[in-house]
Amino acid sequence: MTVATTNITDCYLITPKVFRDERGTFFESYNERAFMATPGLSVSFVQDNHSISNTGVLRGLHFQSGKYAQAKLVRVVRGEVLDVVVDIRKNSPTFGAHFKVRLSGQNHRMLFIPKGLAHGFLSLTDDTVFIYKCDAYYNKEAEAGIIYSDPDLNIDWEYPTEKLILSKKDRELPPLKDLAI
Repeated sequence: MTVATTNITDCYLITPKVFRDERGTFFESYNERAFMATPGLSVSFVQDNHSISNTGVLRGLHFQSGKYAQAKLVRVVRGEVLDVVVDIRKNSPTFGAHFKVRLSGQNHRMLFIPKGLAHGFLSLTDDTVFIYKCDAYYNKEAEAGIIYSDPDLNIDWEYPTEKLILSKKDRELPPLKDLAI
């Protein structure tokens, strides 16, 4: 696997070594030894989540607060997403910055998201299968988020706003400046 830095401190884009032949494709989507040997990636995952979304579905920007904060390893099994993270760590040199990348079942790239980042994705295809590993269990009381359209963040979702499909909860999230973090 190759690990590339992003403009967000401790957030990494990971590309696995992919083997292709006449039978198809093979790659390791996770190898604990390789992760533990890579500075910044030594986490112990405890929960896997799967999401299936249609074109135009935007999920996020979500995070778990306080002691329930989660580091995540995200990837797409089928389809394509525009994946976005926002640094919400007050003491981080990249606080308020965002990073976006296209993840797909074709490019096999993964994004490692450290604790303290808000995360969201926009499904660019129907039946997109998005999976992620978490290093802490979900806690409903610690659930929080930032509105996808926060004018201070100025995230270009590369998609017509009027065609976005969001949950009621995601449409009502506050901007970053209104969070008590």
